[in-house]
Amino acid sequence: MKKYYHFIGIGGIGMSGIAQLLLKSGFMVSGSDLKENRITQELKRLGAKVFINHSASNITKQDIVVYSSAIKDDNPEICQAKILGLPLLRRAEALASLMRQKTAITVAGSHGKTTVTSLISYMLIEAGLCPTVAIGGVLKNIDTNAYLGNGKFFVAEADESDGSFLYFKPDYSIITNIDREHLDYYHNFDNELHAFKNFINRTRDAGCVFACSDDANLVKLFTDYKGKHLFFGIDNPMDIYAKNILFTDLSSDFDCFFKEKFVFRFHLALGGKHNISNALAVIGLGLELGIETNHIRRSLERYKGAGRRLEIKFRNDLYLVIDDYAHHPTEIKATLSAIGNLKAKRKIVIFQPHRYSRTRLLLDEFAGSFNQTDYLIITDIYAAGEQPIDGVNAQALLKKIKEHTANKEVVYLPKEEIVQHIKKIISRGDLVITLGAGDILKVSDALAEELK
Repeated sequence: MKKYYHFIGIGGIGMSGIAQLLLKSGFMVSGSDLKENRITQELKRLGAKVFINHSASNITKQDIVVYSSAIKDDNPEICQAKILGLPLLRRAEALASLMRQKTAITVAGSHGKTTVTSLISYMLIEAGLCPTVAIGGVLKNIDTNAYLGNGKFFVAEADESDGSFLYFKPDYSIITNIDREHLDYYHNFDNELHAFKNFINRTRDAGCVFACSDDANLVKLFTDYKGKHLFFGIDNPMDIYAKNILFTDLSSDFDCFFKEKFVFRFHLALGGKHNISNALAVIGLGLELGIETNHIRRSLERYKGAGRRLEIKFRNDLYLVIDDYAHHPTEIKATLSAIGNLKAKRKIVIFQPHRYSRTRLLLDEFAGSFNQTDYLIITDIYAAGEQPIDGVNAQALLKKIKEHTANKEVVYLPKEEIVQHIKKIISRGDLVITLGAGDILKVSDALAEELK
């Protein structure tokens, strides 16, 4: 008899992906979350029993309880599971257990995981290899973040935020970069680097690790690594690299070389230098797996993007509205650089900081991230379950940004006032982009509806 799983925090993008795969595999699934959303509605449609709010009474006949990193030890469902003696699994543990019978491909790194995972997933689908995938965003080509395939490959993101990526033992690993991120968990950058070194060492002996050669800290981690590894990059070319890059709108073209041998001139349906680096990792993996170049080429050309990654929400002859998940200074700079190739009269940027701890730790870095904006709106910090920190708020960030960009127009607005404000100031040729990992998506959706 198949196990009955319960997910605490089932409405999150990562948790819902595992729940979907289990449902489609014939398992019973229940779960709880604080709010209903599109994800919980879809899970109900697939057969899950979803409770809105956490309560001990939600735990009844389940066999295994899975919880997200946002769930605290005093959660009533965690407490009830302990009373009943039920196995408690972290999200990554549950995902790793699903991958054990497959050839596992994991994507780790501070930035770019969802894009790379999506591109790999679509490349394998395009090649007819029917992978199972678990992505941290919706792959628009298949309109879902989780796909149950009958092939041998399983592609998933390996989340380093709480160290749980060390549950995986992949056959193939991709590491996009390592940045000063999640320092609330790691406490310092050296601890974070050590965790990534451990992750590298967990790749199976017969497999291969792909790492970005443009990240000096990442390259150093391979100094004494004996396993097979290949480096991809642009500024510091080593094994897989790009030349003759051309950006057009939100797409790009580049020549790809492998071990100094020309592979192909690829067209990528994504803009930005960071996305060419992401694509190089995918090409490298494709070549290692023996996938025909034509399949790789078509997947890059036909890729429709992942949800909340430079996602166009509205476009006509007058205005362009884009939404992006960027919530770290490095990501913000990369995203603003990518939209720099778009012909816009003004770039109006709306930023929702994510977590008090991240804002405090990276305040100076955030302040220097918005040089490519013409008009900047800062709204309140999205707590993501954290308690407020004295003196850490949108106004403090606003003040710091003004010190860095004295000649830019920077304003603070509560989230509920932003759409009407934009409607007053927007003019022909403007580009509006919302940035953040919280619920700022609602602003771009509402603005798109108003402009329609």
